[in-house]
Amino acid sequence: MIKKLLPVILLVVGTGAGIGAGTFLGSGEPKKETEGTEKVEKADKEKKEKPTESKERDKGKKGEGGGFEYLKLTKQFVVPIVEDEEISALVTMSLSLEANSAITETFYAIEPKLRDGFLQVLFDHANTGGFDGAFTHSDNLGTLRKSLLEVAKKDLGDDVSKVLIMSVSRQDT
Repeated sequence: MIKKLLPVILLVVGTGAGIGAGTFLGSGEPKKETEGTEKVEKADKEKKEKPTESKERDKGKKGEGGGFEYLKLTKQFVVPIVEDEEISALVTMSLSLEANSAITETFYAIEPKLRDGFLQVLFDHANTGGFDGAFTHSDNLGTLRKSLLEVAKKDLGDDVSKVLIMSVSRQDT
């Protein structure tokens, strides 16, 4: 009986600890959203004043990585690993997107839909054994990043250039 309850208890405790830590430490996301809005307004103003110079400057920034912003998904992903119809482990992941700074507001507006798509990819990855063995191997994580990027581009378009895995851990039960 306790073997069946242990994974559920660990899931609840882990989720609660993550939420508590996030609340205590603060996420800072609204500040990023405001900064992104200010950047968009400034870019719009520059385009109206000097359209040719602004376009050339933006091209240079994108090539140097300056035209992109890192958008962090507000919560970690928790993925159960199921073996023999029981939860044998939990994988937690934190993800961010490298994207054009102009889509910051759109990103936060559709984050629930994006999280749903990412969770489906993570569940599929777990069900095919992607989090077994040497799950941090670069080929394995590269495949996962590619699948996550496809979902991000489906929802946000070509303004997203990369999915960054900020942290990943596996806790066996």
